Amino acid sequence: MRNPYEVLEVSKNASKDEIKRAYRELAKKYHPDQYGNNPLRELAEDKMKELNEAYDYLMKNSSNDSYSTSSYGNNTYNNQNSSDMYRSIEMAIQNGNLRYAEENLSRITTRDAEWNYLMGLLNLKKGWYNEAYNNLSVACNIDPHNGKYRDAFNRLNNMNQSYREPYYNNRRRDPDLCNICATLYCLDCCCECGGGDFIGCC
Repeated sequence: MRNPYEVLEVSKNASKDEIKRAYRELAKKYHPDQYGNNPLRELAEDKMKELNEAYDYLMKNSSNDSYSTSSYGNNTYNNQNSSDMYRSIEMAIQNGNLRYAEENLSRITTRDAEWNYLMGLLNLKKGWYNEAYNNLSVACNIDPHNGKYRDAFNRLNNMNQSYREPYYNNRRRDPDLCNICATLYCLDCCCECGGGDFIGCC
C-alpha cells in the first residue's frame, strides 16, 4: 500500500476531520457504481480499496506521528507505487483531469509500454492524433500481446479512417473548378459553331 496520506491527498499534519472530509470527496469521485459497465470500473474498485485501507489506517493511527513509508516496507512501496500511479493517471484522463495526468506522466522516467499507452490516451484527449498514434504504436511494439493497447491503437486507426474517407470520397465524386470551366467553354464553342452563343460575354 502507498503512503496513506498521499492516497487521501492530505498532509501528514491533517486532523481526523480533514482526513474524513478528504476520504468522502475521493470516495464520491471514485465509487465504482458510477462507472456502470465502463472498463474503468475495475480500476475504480482498486482505487476504492486503496482509499478504504488508507482511511482505516489513518483513523487508527492518526495520533502516531512516526509514520514513514518504511512502515510498509520499502520494496513493497516501490513496487506498487508505479502501478498505483498509472491507475491514478488513467482515472484522471478518463475524468478529464488532463493537467494532473500530464504532470505525473512527465515525472516518470521509465517510458515503458504502459507509459506510452497512457501518453497516447492523453494526446488523443487533447486532439493530438499524430502524437497519440506514435505513443500507442510504441506501446503495442513493446507489449504486442496486450489487448488493451491493441484495442486503443485500433480505435485510433478507425477514427483516422473515418476522417479521411469523406474527404477522399468527395474529391472523387465532386468535379473541380477547372473541369467545370472546361466543360462550359466546350459547350460555348459548340453553340457558336451552330450559330448560337451559350456564354454571351465570350
